[in-house]
Amino acid sequence: MKAKIDMADWPRKDHFNFFNKFEEPFFGVTVNVDCTDAYERAKRKGASFFLYYLYASLTAVNNTEAFRYRIIDDEVYLFDVVHASSTVNRPDGTFGFSYIDFKPTFDEFAAGAKAEIERIQNTTGLIPSSSGENVIHYSAIPWIDFTSLTHARSFSFKDSVPKISFGKITENNSRKLMPVSITVHHGLMDGLHVANYVDLFQELLNNSDQQF
Repeated sequence: MKAKIDMADWPRKDHFNFFNKFEEPFFGVTVNVDCTDAYERAKRKGASFFLYYLYASLTAVNNTEAFRYRIIDDEVYLFDVVHASSTVNRPDGTFGFSYIDFKPTFDEFAAGAKAEIERIQNTTGLIPSSSGENVIHYSAIPWIDFTSLTHARSFSFKDSVPKISFGKITENNSRKLMPVSITVHHGLMDGLHVANYVDLFQELLNNSDQQF
């Protein structure tokens, strides 16, 4: 479900009107998150760490309202819930796009995600997602400890979907760190909203026993 934003009363009306005219309205940041505790917790649980941190990220996204705004036909809508459209790597070096529903618990989420990953890995081609606007475009680049990241973009296509990418885990002073690139539409949010997502994501990675 989604609700149309009343632009007349929306505090971001001027920001939206300004940035939405840009050829490139997206801005991005790259941060490191400490995933030491989450990594150990996932291993104790026998869970895929990729799915573990993907679920934590999606939980943080759904609790950060700005990440649920989308532009559809030049109008802004707020979705009740958003899901994951993630790249899935195959043994032959290619990847496919997936669609993974957000669920209330990690076990439910992981069950659906595993089925979708298996489906993608047993097919060929890019398999464009037909999930619509209420997703986050996720990708994982586990081979590179990147400090910045850019995305392929078609500027003729009016896109407003946030893009979150995860990099290679490295160790520093016995702590596991992972780079996270976050790219978002400036008409829909600012640095403060990105910071809110990052803080909540880190909080969930630090102590997520109840949610997981």
